[in-house]
Amino acid sequence: METRPLGKTGHDSTVMTFGAIALNWLEQEGANQMVEHVLEYGVNHFDVAPTYGDAELKLGPKLRQHREEIFLGCKTGKRDYEGAWKRLEQSLDRLGVEKIDLYQVHGLEYDEELDEITGDGGALEAFREAKAEGLIDHIGLTSHSRPNLILDAIDRIDDLESVMFPLNPVVAGKDDDTHDYEAVLRRANEENIGTLGIKAFAAGSWPDTDDVPERDRPFCNWYRPVCSPDEIRDRFDFAASQGLTSVVSAGDPKLVTMILEAAADYDGLDEAAQRSLIEAARHDDSPVPEQLHH
Repeated sequence: METRPLGKTGHDSTVMTFGAIALNWLEQEGANQMVEHVLEYGVNHFDVAPTYGDAELKLGPKLRQHREEIFLGCKTGKRDYEGAWKRLEQSLDRLGVEKIDLYQVHGLEYDEELDEITGDGGALEAFREAKAEGLIDHIGLTSHSRPNLILDAIDRIDDLESVMFPLNPVVAGKDDDTHDYEAVLRRANEENIGTLGIKAFAAGSWPDTDDVPERDRPFCNWYRPVCSPDEIRDRFDFAASQGLTSVVSAGDPKLVTMILEAAADYDGLDEAAQRSLIEAARHDDSPVPEQLHH
């Protein structure tokens, strides 16, 4: 599988990152098989979070067995120093490892959050101490919303080494600032910051839970995903061809093999095909930007 430099981290990530939230929906044996399955395709970048149910615990056994093969990304939604330290220690314990390769501010949504994270007593103080102590190697940030806020974070966090944000033909076809993640991609590439694309496979939002309760949704994604092999391939090819370092897989384990196949076969997508996908999706609703209200 193709690899690309993750900014200035010195790591070459596969063009697909395994979103380990998929493990949350599996029993331990199934989770073990899924990790082996993903590694067989050559994927070397995994991403997990403490908010993904028990995915950290289920990833742990195979992560420890294959630690040298896996570049491990994890996250915290805590904004303050104490909270970020506690959550990092919890993740290290649940994963059963001594170090996380990429530790990320998770789900940035509000200006006040960025002020707290970057201020005295903020989460970044904990990140930097942890880095000095060898508990993490690199600092990143994720956001589902507000491209301008991500750009502001890039301006204010000098040691930021990766950003994770949505990118798909639906948002690429919208001309307003609230969907301008291409500006984030351009700026990150200018600054040699690694870029991880999420929501590449988003087809739209789920119907209201009054109409379709969560238990009746056919996929374990908080957005409604595309789900045919051709659609998955088109979406992967589009995201990978935009210049991202890596495309993060969707959360439902039923989709993972199709995404692995698309990533393994990725060979670029010409501009005409990219424009065609944008035009086909231009009037679709997008599940992003959407605030998570954590």
